[in-house]
Amino acid sequence: MTPEALAALHAQGFTTPRPWSAAEIAGLLAMPGTFVTGDARGFAMGRVVLDEAELLTLVTAPHHRRQGLGRALLAAFEAEARDRGATRAFLEVAADNIAAQALYRGAGWAADGLRRGYYHRPDGRRIDAILFSRPL
Repeated sequence: MTPEALAALHAQGFTTPRPWSAAEIAGLLAMPGTFVTGDARGFAMGRVVLDEAELLTLVTAPHHRRQGLGRALLAAFEAEARDRGATRAFLEVAADNIAAQALYRGAGWAADGLRRGYYHRPDGRRIDAILFSRPL
């Protein structure tokens, strides 16, 4: 998928703090170790540096939610990260994104940190980021 297609899909799934632009996605994809799994229904973008993997984003199109796609995308991210030599993975998620937290916990991820006020909402609120990790 092109950066433009990924950005369009990201915009469907994220309204706050804001979706990523095609230029931002292209910049991430140009970084060594960055990869994308998924298709036009949803994608996961991550990167591997040495033996650590970071899930940068995971998004599903709204009309494909609640069908197991998020779990499949997360599993594909984990498999690709393992194939690239990662032994541990981490991510951050907004404290008010309850659905995503449930997905990660259900897949064996554990909350193990907090970044206070990390996300900025359009209305001026600041939301904490919860850090999750898991061995691969």
